[in-house]
Amino acid sequence: MTESDIVVVGGGPAGMAAALQAARHGYSVTLVAPSGTFIDTDERTTAVMMPGVELLQELGALVDLDAEGTPMKRMRIIDATRRLVRAPTVTFEAHEIDEPAFGYNLVNRALNAALEKAVDASSSIACVDAKASSVAYESDAATVALSNGDSVRAKLVVAADGVNSMLREAAGIGTRNWSYPQTAVVLTFDHSRSHGFTSTEFHTESGPFAQVPMRGNRSSLVWVVQPEEAETIATLDGDTLAGMIEERMQSMLGRVSGVSKPQCWPLSGMIAHRFAATRLVLVGQTAHIFPPIGAQGLNLSLRDIADLGKCLASAGADAGADSVTRRYDWLRRADVTTRTATVDLLNRSLLTGFLPVQLARAVGLGALTALRPLRNIAMREGMAPGRGLRSLFERPSEVRETDRAGAARSS
Repeated sequence: MTESDIVVVGGGPAGMAAALQAARHGYSVTLVAPSGTFIDTDERTTAVMMPGVELLQELGALVDLDAEGTPMKRMRIIDATRRLVRAPTVTFEAHEIDEPAFGYNLVNRALNAALEKAVDASSSIACVDAKASSVAYESDAATVALSNGDSVRAKLVVAADGVNSMLREAAGIGTRNWSYPQTAVVLTFDHSRSHGFTSTEFHTESGPFAQVPMRGNRSSLVWVVQPEEAETIATLDGDTLAGMIEERMQSMLGRVSGVSKPQCWPLSGMIAHRFAATRLVLVGQTAHIFPPIGAQGLNLSLRDIADLGKCLASAGADAGADSVTRRYDWLRRADVTTRTATVDLLNRSLLTGFLPVQLARAVGLGALTALRPLRNIAMREGMAPGRGLRSLFERPSEVRETDRAGAARSS
């Protein structure tokens, strides 16, 4: 039996970040993570907004942004549907809210390596190469039995063991699950023109077609289509794919080449009924699953970790006390449910041909184009919940100072 203040189960980005957050607040941590979680050659990317970048820096796990990250200074939405009512093009500029960038597009391989390096460097984190096989939650502690025959007893269990979490099920926490008639095709490609650190999302009848800048004249792509079309795309050669991408991007990045092998991911969603229970908190994909739309997946998980830090900061000796887990559940509920509803509504609004929905979407995007104050609120709110609403009650100079302080922390 190993004794620890906190046991984190799951070796993904959320699990490693949670272990670093707990160690940062002075707790001894056991990280239960089976080897082989990551593929060293994984060149997929994730768009991390500036609050997430700042958190990674605080945890000592910031990726080398000059080598492995690309700033997203401009974000653009283009209505590429062929429907009767079409929305105007909306462009968001980071400099409008005095930010150097909305965030960075990070290579997954580099992000995982930075987190792993920080975990290895922490004297407060003990890593165990095993899986959790069972768990017993008691009033004063929890005991996690491991696949290697050992067990860990801790005041708090942080479940980061994914969508089919044994730890969540053992606590009796149910989930709401749904699926979409869509599949995301993920790949990277070269282009002859500079992207200008701009991310462009084309809205089509089958879903978003989103280009995100990478280092040099290269970009990543999330291409949401019907499952049958995704199967066809996955079989095409690079030259054919390059032509299709160039056509759908209206040649705005010039000639497309160097297309990587497509990966296909069926779209689905999940949200837990609760985000905490006795001696347990849920983080990452154990708590919520998002389609790859609007750069919300990992960013929402990093906000889980940020709120976990807020709870641990005042937890004292008992990191898993009821007051701690109840506060975590309360902090996460509004953010997760609101973002889930927003992303779901945005995606379904593209799939429907119902005219009033299309009209409402066009009016909403048109308002963002025409009204700069509204656009600024939307940009701040998109980076972190509450940031846009707070700007309504701050003087302009206070908003600028707040944004400059965030920029300084990230530089």
